[in-house]
Amino acid sequence: MSQRRSVAPGAPGGYLRGMKISDVLRSKGTMVVTIRPDETVERLLEMLDDRGIGALVVSEDGNTVGGIVSERDVVRQLRRRGSEVLAGPVSEIMTREVTTCSPDDDVESLAGTMTMQRIRHVPVLDDGRLSAIVSIGDIVKHRISDLQAERDHLAGYIQQ
Repeated sequence: MSQRRSVAPGAPGGYLRGMKISDVLRSKGTMVVTIRPDETVERLLEMLDDRGIGALVVSEDGNTVGGIVSERDVVRQLRRRGSEVLAGPVSEIMTREVTTCSPDDDVESLAGTMTMQRIRHVPVLDDGRLSAIVSIGDIVKHRISDLQAERDHLAGYIQQ
Protein backbone atom coordinates (compact mmCIF):
# COMPACT_ATOMS: atom_id res chain seq x y z
CA MET A 1 0.00 0.00 0.00
CA SER A 2 1.28 3.45 -0.82
CA GLN A 3 1.81 6.29 1.57
CA ARG A 4 -0.07 9.43 0.62
CA ARG A 5 0.74 13.06 1.25
CA SER A 6 -2.05 15.57 0.94
CA VAL A 7 -1.54 19.12 -0.23
CA ALA A 8 -1.22 21.61 2.61
CA PRO A 9 -3.91 24.30 2.98
CA GLY A 10 -3.43 27.30 0.71
CA ALA A 11 -1.31 30.23 1.77
CA PRO A 12 -2.81 33.72 1.61
CA GLY A 13 -2.10 35.92 -1.40
CA GLY A 14 -0.84 34.94 -4.82
CA TYR A 15 -2.24 34.88 -8.30
CA LEU A 16 -4.29 31.70 -7.85
CA ARG A 17 -5.94 32.75 -4.57
CA GLY A 18 -9.49 31.54 -4.21
CA MET A 19 -9.40 29.08 -7.08
CA LYS A 20 -10.10 25.48 -6.15
CA ILE A 21 -9.13 22.21 -7.82
CA SER A 22 -12.84 21.74 -8.55
CA ASP A 23 -12.63 24.86 -10.79
CA VAL A 24 -9.87 23.22 -12.83
CA LEU A 25 -11.82 19.95 -13.02
CA ARG A 26 -14.94 21.72 -14.30
CA SER A 27 -13.06 22.73 -17.44
CA LYS A 28 -10.73 19.75 -17.92
CA GLY A 29 -12.98 16.92 -16.83
CA THR A 30 -12.49 14.09 -14.38
CA MET A 31 -11.26 11.27 -16.58
CA VAL A 32 -8.46 9.35 -14.91
CA VAL A 33 -6.69 6.36 -16.42
CA THR A 34 -5.40 3.66 -14.11
CA ILE A 35 -3.20 0.62 -14.48
CA ARG A 36 -2.91 -2.42 -12.24
CA PRO A 37 0.43 -2.88 -10.46
CA ASP A 38 0.94 -6.32 -12.04
CA GLU A 39 0.65 -4.99 -15.63
CA THR A 40 3.91 -4.83 -17.57
CA VAL A 41 5.84 -1.65 -18.21
CA GLU A 42 5.40 -2.37 -21.92
CA ARG A 43 1.61 -2.26 -21.44
CA LEU A 44 2.04 0.99 -19.50
CA LEU A 45 3.87 2.53 -22.45
CA GLU A 46 1.11 1.40 -24.84
CA MET A 47 -1.52 3.06 -22.65
CA LEU A 48 0.45 6.30 -22.31
CA ASP A 49 1.01 6.45 -26.07
CA ASP A 50 -2.57 5.51 -27.03
CA ARG A 51 -4.01 8.23 -24.79
CA GLY A 52 -1.30 10.87 -25.29
CA ILE A 53 -0.76 11.28 -21.55
CA GLY A 54 2.31 11.37 -19.33
CA ALA A 55 1.33 9.39 -16.23
CA LEU A 56 -1.07 6.75 -14.92
CA VAL A 57 -2.38 6.14 -11.44
CA VAL A 58 -1.53 2.64 -10.26
CA SER A 59 -4.61 1.06 -8.73
CA GLU A 60 -5.86 -2.43 -7.95
CA ASP A 61 -9.51 -1.43 -8.31
CA GLY A 62 -9.65 1.95 -10.09
CA ASN A 63 -10.84 3.66 -6.89
CA THR A 64 -7.75 3.62 -4.68
CA VAL A 65 -4.25 4.96 -5.23
CA GLY A 66 -1.45 2.41 -4.89
CA GLY A 67 1.10 4.53 -6.70
CA ILE A 68 1.74 6.65 -9.76
CA VAL A 69 3.98 5.98 -12.74
CA SER A 70 5.15 8.39 -15.42
CA GLU A 71 7.20 8.50 -18.58
CA ARG A 72 10.10 9.80 -16.49
CA ASP A 73 9.98 6.70 -14.28
CA VAL A 74 10.27 4.49 -17.36
CA VAL A 75 13.13 6.48 -18.86
CA ARG A 76 15.14 6.39 -15.63
CA GLN A 77 14.66 2.64 -15.25
CA LEU A 78 15.54 2.00 -18.90
CA ARG A 79 18.83 3.79 -18.35
CA ARG A 80 19.56 1.88 -15.14
CA ARG A 81 18.32 -1.60 -16.06
CA GLY A 82 18.02 -1.67 -19.83
CA SER A 83 15.17 -3.06 -21.88
CA GLU A 84 14.48 -5.90 -19.41
CA VAL A 85 12.44 -3.37 -17.43
CA LEU A 86 9.76 -3.51 -20.16
CA ALA A 87 8.75 -7.06 -19.26
CA GLY A 88 8.58 -6.31 -15.53
CA PRO A 89 5.57 -5.17 -13.55
CA VAL A 90 4.65 -1.52 -13.12
CA SER A 91 4.90 -2.01 -9.35
CA GLU A 92 8.71 -2.24 -9.67
CA ILE A 93 9.06 1.27 -11.09
CA MET A 94 6.08 3.19 -9.69
CA THR A 95 6.29 5.93 -7.09
CA ARG A 96 4.65 4.59 -3.95
CA GLU A 97 4.51 7.78 -1.90
CA VAL A 98 1.92 9.77 -3.83
CA THR A 99 0.94 13.36 -3.21
CA THR A 100 -2.83 13.71 -3.57
CA CYS A 101 -5.30 16.54 -3.35
CA SER A 102 -9.05 17.02 -3.02
CA PRO A 103 -11.47 19.05 -5.14
CA ASP A 104 -11.65 21.62 -2.31
CA ASP A 105 -7.89 22.26 -2.18
CA ASP A 106 -6.53 25.60 -3.35
CA VAL A 107 -4.94 25.64 -6.80
CA GLU A 108 -2.24 27.98 -5.46
CA SER A 109 -1.24 25.50 -2.79
CA LEU A 110 -1.17 22.58 -5.22
CA ALA A 111 0.90 24.55 -7.74
CA GLY A 112 3.42 25.34 -5.01
CA THR A 113 3.54 21.74 -3.83
CA MET A 114 4.03 20.45 -7.38
CA THR A 115 6.84 22.93 -7.98
CA MET A 116 8.61 22.21 -4.69
CA GLN A 117 8.31 18.42 -5.05
CA ARG A 118 9.07 18.54 -8.78
CA ILE A 119 5.99 16.50 -9.68
CA ARG A 120 3.75 16.96 -12.69
CA HIS A 121 0.69 14.85 -11.88
CA VAL A 122 -1.46 14.68 -8.75
CA PRO A 123 -4.40 12.31 -8.23
CA VAL A 124 -7.58 13.91 -6.88
CA LEU A 125 -9.37 12.06 -4.08
CA ASP A 126 -12.98 12.81 -3.27
CA ASP A 127 -14.03 11.27 0.05
CA GLY A 128 -10.98 8.99 -0.17
CA ARG A 129 -11.90 7.71 -3.63
CA LEU A 130 -9.93 8.41 -6.82
CA SER A 131 -11.97 10.88 -8.87
CA ALA A 132 -9.56 12.68 -11.24
CA ILE A 133 -5.97 13.67 -11.89
CA VAL A 134 -4.53 17.13 -12.43
CA SER A 135 -1.28 18.04 -14.13
CA ILE A 136 0.80 21.17 -13.87
CA GLY A 137 -0.28 21.80 -17.47
CA ASP A 138 -3.94 21.72 -16.42
CA ILE A 139 -3.24 24.34 -13.77
CA VAL A 140 -1.34 26.59 -16.19
CA LYS A 141 -4.05 26.23 -18.86
CA HIS A 142 -6.74 27.13 -16.33
CA ARG A 143 -4.78 30.18 -15.19
CA ILE A 144 -4.27 31.40 -18.77
CA SER A 145 -8.00 31.02 -19.39
CA ASP A 146 -8.73 32.94 -16.20
CA LEU A 147 -6.34 35.75 -17.18
CA GLN A 148 -7.90 36.02 -20.65
CA ALA A 149 -11.37 36.30 -19.15
CA GLU A 150 -10.13 38.96 -16.74
CA ARG A 151 -8.49 40.86 -19.60
CA ASP A 152 -11.70 40.73 -21.66
CA HIS A 153 -13.73 41.93 -18.68
CA LEU A 154 -11.37 44.86 -18.07
CA ALA A 155 -11.32 45.78 -21.76
CA GLY A 156 -15.12 45.82 -21.80
CA TYR A 157 -15.18 47.97 -18.68
CA ILE A 158 -12.73 50.49 -20.16
CA GLN A 159 -14.72 50.71 -23.41
CA GLN A 160 -17.97 51.61 -21.59
